[in-house]
Amino acid sequence: MEPFEDPPNNERIFTLSEANCLIPQLEQLWMIIKEERNVLVNTKEEIKKASSKAHLGGGSVAGPRYIQAIQEINESLHTIHEWGVIVKDIESGLCDFPYLLDGRLVYLCWKFGEDRIHSWHEINGGYSGRQALPHDAL
Repeated sequence: MEPFEDPPNNERIFTLSEANCLIPQLEQLWMIIKEERNVLVNTKEEIKKASSKAHLGGGSVAGPRYIQAIQEINESLHTIHEWGVIVKDIESGLCDFPYLLDGRLVYLCWKFGEDRIHSWHEINGGYSGRQALPHDAL
């Protein structure tokens, strides 16, 4: 067993229970992020047109809503970060939680839509390297 090292950037270390307790709040924030991301996608072309004519003093009726969507996404991501959760992919809602497994730092892995955390991966690994949590950890 490798000796425990301090987590990078003073990351918070979660217990499985702490991480699972955050899932309802994470679900709510990911719903906001997905909704606001749809606003960005749906207004992208109109905003591009307005941006190309900005030197003429033009604008877009979609502009305020576009800016609001960016702010909502930013605030949601900031909240997640403040909790100590690491966002890995915005499209899928993939998040990692620093966790000690057998005395070494790994990441608990959660994806939007999952009811609880089922898996983990090495800190240098990723989603494709997910492994089921040991039965005694559950």
